[in-house]
Amino acid sequence: MKKRIVIKVGSNVLTRPDGKLDVTRMSAIVDQIAWLRRQDYEVILVSSGAVACGRRELQVEHALDSVEQRQLFSALGQVKLVGLYYDLFREYGIHVGQVLTMKENFEPGEQYRNQRACMTVMLENDVLPIVNENDTVSVTELMFTDNDELSGLIAQMMEADTLVLLSNIDGIYTGHPDDPKSTLIREVAPGSDLSQYIKEEKSAFGRGGMHSKYTTALRVQQAGIRVIIANGERDDILCDLIQRKAETPHTEFVPCS
Repeated sequence: MKKRIVIKVGSNVLTRPDGKLDVTRMSAIVDQIAWLRRQDYEVILVSSGAVACGRRELQVEHALDSVEQRQLFSALGQVKLVGLYYDLFREYGIHVGQVLTMKENFEPGEQYRNQRACMTVMLENDVLPIVNENDTVSVTELMFTDNDELSGLIAQMMEADTLVLLSNIDGIYTGHPDDPKSTLIREVAPGSDLSQYIKEEKSAFGRGGMHSKYTTALRVQQAGIRVIIANGERDDILCDLIQRKAETPHTEFVPCS
């Protein structure tokens, strides 16, 4: 029986320091997802990066407020982002489908059932769903906190075995990751409280941060799904995690039974 894994890739993984899309990194992640599928995994990809993509596509000559920027750049960038994924996955003969969603689609009812049915039929027909928030419509109170929250909801909706949150650091540390006295927390048992180690700071290019990943991981762990926070900038990180290589740095939330 196939195992189902949701992989969330953050903006900090997909963008270079200058804010442009890192196509080399994107290609490496695609290579690893193709490997996972050969290991009999069903993969759902939740990908940030649309706004970063769009911001580099167009020079705006007049001032835009934050909502207008988000709508404009996400509309431009989503086309480019999915186009790149399409070309990269096509090299492996993998079909991809775009799923743009909103918070209201996760409320109980017809929209929830329709979205789940859509993604189910995609997986049944060997199509890889690429999920992102519909930023052109979702603004202010309608928005997800970030794609960490979205990926957690997708993992629960689709009854995944594992959720992997790829960031630009290795996981949750007992202090600042750059402090040599800090240690990486490798395993989080159900009921553990790590809040003393979590700072509410945002990532450089996305809306999330470790606080968001931690709260998402706790919620998904309670649903009986394994959650891994790891560094998407490390070579072959997904392959190493799935093969459970002991030396691979990451933080794993052990699911409630």
